[in-house]
Amino acid sequence: MRKNNSNNIQKKEKKDGFECLSCKKWVVFSPFMGTRHRNHCPYCLMTRHLDLEKSGDRKAKCKGEMKPIGLTFKKEGKDKYGKEREGELMIIHECLACNKISINRIAGDDDAEMILKLFDSSKKLSKEKIEELKREGVDIILDKKEEIKNQLFGKPQTP
Repeated sequence: MRKNNSNNIQKKEKKDGFECLSCKKWVVFSPFMGTRHRNHCPYCLMTRHLDLEKSGDRKAKCKGEMKPIGLTFKKEGKDKYGKEREGELMIIHECLACNKISINRIAGDDDAEMILKLFDSSKKLSKEKIEELKREGVDIILDKKEEIKNQLFGKPQTP
């Protein structure tokens, strides 16, 4: 009698990575890419609704696909003049099943061109969606493309 290897395959997928639900590419976990609790695809930026209260808790019951809808900056507190400091660039995802909004860190291997396309497409969001995000405390970036590029590619060197 032959032993079923499906459990071994599932364990490997959980340990090494996962197949993207959307584009079907294999996504590898790597501690060097900022992907400790990764659940979004670096190629198409889609994710799955896994976390409920905090990153990595994997307690969400929904498990629906989550579409990237925009970008935001992580809040890093205030500078000495009381102005909000902008931290790292984050992806805003919306669950296609339950409409939950979540914010995810960008990883070092995320496709920078897809991130820029996401920024451009987010300008087409409805005013209602932008207001909904604001009510949830999410400040979507609708300008500041140079700052986004600086975070993705580094600041341009002046001659």
